[in-house]
Amino acid sequence: MIGVAVLGAAGRMGQRVCQAVDGAPDLRLVAGLDVGDDRAGARGADVVVDFTCPDAVMDNLRWALDEGFHAVVGTTGFSPERLDQVRAWTEAAPGTGVLVASNFSIAAVLMMRFAAAAAPYFESVEVIELHHPRKADAPSGTAVSTARAIAAARAGAGCAAMPDATASSLDGARGAVIDGVHIHSVRSQGLFAHQEVVLGNPGEQLTIRDDSFDPASYLPGVLAGVRYVVAHPGLTVGMDALLA
Repeated sequence: MIGVAVLGAAGRMGQRVCQAVDGAPDLRLVAGLDVGDDRAGARGADVVVDFTCPDAVMDNLRWALDEGFHAVVGTTGFSPERLDQVRAWTEAAPGTGVLVASNFSIAAVLMMRFAAAAAPYFESVEVIELHHPRKADAPSGTAVSTARAIAAARAGAGCAAMPDATASSLDGARGAVIDGVHIHSVRSQGLFAHQEVVLGNPGEQLTIRDDSFDPASYLPGVLAGVRYVVAHPGLTVGMDALLA
């Protein structure tokens, strides 16, 4: 049995993760903790799952590694600098594993993989992400990860810069730009979590789209991450390693 403590347990995802852990035959819910709770309640766990907020997650990770816990992190807001810091912390805590993923949906992970594989074959690639209006960050962590993977694939293939003759525009009209890839964010009632990658060549277009309609889509990936991280020390970024 793998003991699990959930940080952010009062949130929408935290509640669902607690329920999923409690229902898994090989996992044991040690504690569900939220703002104001004593993290000492996590003692006895093997893995800490963090679905909190970008302002809290780094302190939670520092504490978890100091205490000898493995960690699975679904909280967004991880810059390359933050990942470098977590990597350094894991190197100083041999045998301890941390998995940081911008999305635990298997469909979303495959969408990102397919987009990166297709990107070198098209002159233009842009990302459109659509979420409910309660989401605090824009663009989403998934969109940022997708853009970085697309840019890396195109750079590795020696692709030319994408064509764009825009000479004037209103602020934000062309979206955010991550490593040369444009991302457009939509926030609307009626949505949950959706993303399109639009790839274009002269005379043709390919759209790769993922739709998540409920937090239940993330739970199998979160539980798979818990099982994975106890056997894989160091920092793992993204779910690709779990699908290899």
